Amino acid sequence: MSSDSSSSPERIRRVANAVRRRVLEHTLNNNGGYLSQACSSAELLATLYLRVMRLGPSSAPLVPRRFAGVPGPSNPHAFTGADYNGPRAPEFDRFIFSPVHYALVLYSLLIELGRLGPNALDEFNQDGSTVELIGAEHSPGHEVTAGSLAQALSQAGGIALARRLRGEPGRVWVFMSDGEFQEGQTWEALAALSYHGIGNLGIYIDANAQQCDGPMEAVMGVDPLAERLRAFGAEVHEVDGHDPEALAAPAQGRAEPDHPLVVIARTDPCRGLERLRERAPKLHYVRFKGPEEFAAYQTLLQTLREETE
Repeated sequence: MSSDSSSSPERIRRVANAVRRRVLEHTLNNNGGYLSQACSSAELLATLYLRVMRLGPSSAPLVPRRFAGVPGPSNPHAFTGADYNGPRAPEFDRFIFSPVHYALVLYSLLIELGRLGPNALDEFNQDGSTVELIGAEHSPGHEVTAGSLAQALSQAGGIALARRLRGEPGRVWVFMSDGEFQEGQTWEALAALSYHGIGNLGIYIDANAQQCDGPMEAVMGVDPLAERLRAFGAEVHEVDGHDPEALAAPAQGRAEPDHPLVVIARTDPCRGLERLRERAPKLHYVRFKGPEEFAAYQTLLQTLREETE
C-alpha cells in the first residue's frame, strides 16, 4: 500500500474527475452509457488502485487484444484481462470486478493510470472486441466473468482460500455494487467466507442506493446493511465513498484478521454531474432525450475538460 504523492488524496480526486469526464465523453459519443456509476465509484476505484491494492505493473498491451475464444483445453490462445492488473505473483494482490456493467468506468480508470492506451475505447462494444459494454473475463482489468450479478464474490472466495492454502501473502480484493446484496448468492458466499475464516479477502461496495429499476428502497432495500454483514461474520466499516483517506483507512489496520473485510462506501450517483439529478429516480443508464439535453451535457463536458486536462 502506497502513501506517497503519486497516491495522495489530491491525485486520487484528479484521477476520479478525469474518469467522470472520460465516461461522459463516451456517453455523448455513443448516446448512451452507465454514467451514474462513474459518478458514484470514481474515487472508490481510484483509491483501490492507488492506495489499497498492491499491484505490479501491467504486462498487457496498451491496445486491447481481440477476442481469442473461450477458455478450454483446445484453445491455448484464450486469455483474461487480469494482466492489466499486473502479474499473478504470490506477493501481489488480485482484483475481482463484480458489477460488470461498470466496465466503462474501469476501462477509463486504466487509461488514466497508463495501464491502457488513450485510444483503448476505439473498439468499445464492437464485434470481436474485448472492450465490452458488459465486461467479461477477457476484458481489460477483469479476471473472471461475473455472469449475473453476485457470482464474482463466490469465485473470489475460492481464489482467496487457494492463496491462503499456498501460503501466498497477497490478498484478494472485490469491487461490488450494493444492488448485489439483493441476491441470495452474495449471502451464501459471505457465510462460506466467514465459516472458513477467509481474512485475506476484502470487499469494497459502491453503495449508491440505485439499481436498474430505480432507488434501492423502492425496489428491495438491503439496509441495515452493516448490521446484516456483521451478522454473517464480516468486519465492516462504513465510510464516505468520495473521501480517499476514509476509503483507504479500513485496509490499513485489521481489527479481525480472520474475517472477511467489508467496506460500505456510501456514494452519490450524481457526484460531479449535478445535472443528472434531473433524471432521478431513474439513473441507471443514460440516453439523451433530445438535442437540448445533448447540448447541455456537451457544455458540461467542456467545463470538465477545462478542469481536468
